[in-house]
Amino acid sequence: MSRIGRMPIAVPAGVTVEIAENNKVTVKGPKGTLERVLPSEMEIKLEGAEVIVTRPNDLKRMKSLHGLTRTLINNMVVGVTQGYEKKLEVNGVGYKASKAGKVLTLNLGYSHPVEMTDPEGVETTLEGNNIIFVRGIDKEKVGQFAAEIRDKRRPEPYKGKGIKYSDEVIRRKVGKTGKK
Repeated sequence: MSRIGRMPIAVPAGVTVEIAENNKVTVKGPKGTLERVLPSEMEIKLEGAEVIVTRPNDLKRMKSLHGLTRTLINNMVVGVTQGYEKKLEVNGVGYKASKAGKVLTLNLGYSHPVEMTDPEGVETTLEGNNIIFVRGIDKEKVGQFAAEIRDKRRPEPYKGKGIKYSDEVIRRKVGKTGKK
């Protein structure tokens, strides 16, 4: 049995979980509402204050979907209660970020500023000129937008310039040495 898949998902107070036909799961909570269509092979049941996911048989595909389905529902429950956050750091001389309305403007050493608009359900905030917080209730959207921001100028290994996650470790390399 899948260790993750068989764990029940506790539904906290103030959160409602609705399961419609074709496994369309809707989770409503204090921060908002998320809905997602999950694999129809899985059986999703709401028992009291817990959601339980069961699989029909032990085929490899069903085992894979079992843990995935449970984790996706759990991420939705956590999203509507606590939300998700990614922290990015902009490092480098002259590299900075600014925000006007929903538009995040990044100065990253290119000949032009890079402008990015916050997608639906995701919000970016700044702390100083070089720390960006990406927040939202959908884990997938938050992670995707944070990755898109990081892709505008990935950290390089020699000076560590670029945009990196706050918990990311850049393996530094030694630069060239001159002739003697």
